[in-house]
Amino acid sequence: MAHRILIVDDEGHIREVIRVALKKAGMDVIEARDGKEALLRFAADRPDLIVLDIGMPEFDGLDVCREIRKGSDVPILFLSARDEEIDRILGLEIGGDDYVTKPFSPRELVARVNVILRRLSPRNGEAKAGPTALAQGGLLIDPEQHVATFAGTPLKLTAIEFGILRAFLTRPTSVFNREQLMRAAYQLNIQVSDRTIDSHIRNIRAKLAALSCDNVIETIHGVGFKLGRCEKEA
Repeated sequence: MAHRILIVDDEGHIREVIRVALKKAGMDVIEARDGKEALLRFAADRPDLIVLDIGMPEFDGLDVCREIRKGSDVPILFLSARDEEIDRILGLEIGGDDYVTKPFSPRELVARVNVILRRLSPRNGEAKAGPTALAQGGLLIDPEQHVATFAGTPLKLTAIEFGILRAFLTRPTSVFNREQLMRAAYQLNIQVSDRTIDSHIRNIRAKLAALSCDNVIETIHGVGFKLGRCEKEA
């Protein structure tokens, strides 16, 4: 079954470029012209991924993301005409999976969408320790089922966050630099800033900290990151 993608942008020609590129890649497309219409279309059509412009009047993309994240972890790929780092960090920290700056290459946008879609998980139910499961402390992920839990509690991870944790758990004693984490999380030759990886790391830590785990990822200063004990604090 073809993936259903919701495109949200107030510029008609931008929606057309994205629509043509995604349809050529075999995906179904839904469109919204502003933030309020986006929420209506999301509720009615339940897309598999949202391509969401940040800079829309009145109800912008960040507002839309905040509303959607109240009840859904559907993947969100942000678009913006601004290349300011604060936009990138804010967008990812409120729940975005990736970020593309206008003007963009339709081919790169489709590639980024495909990277995220390949990691779509059932997102419901607990992970069971099957033959492909990876674990450390209370953290368990099953790449085959694409589910993750901590101490039996399901984790709501974005596609990129799941990819980063999978890399750590595959080599639990290794130290990863940012470039290695980029390759593990994105898998294609896509360039993202170091700050983007840092933002994903912060999000992972925050989600585990909410479950009383403050040692999921350690910072090795001047080198990178490594997997921590992944244990619940007393």
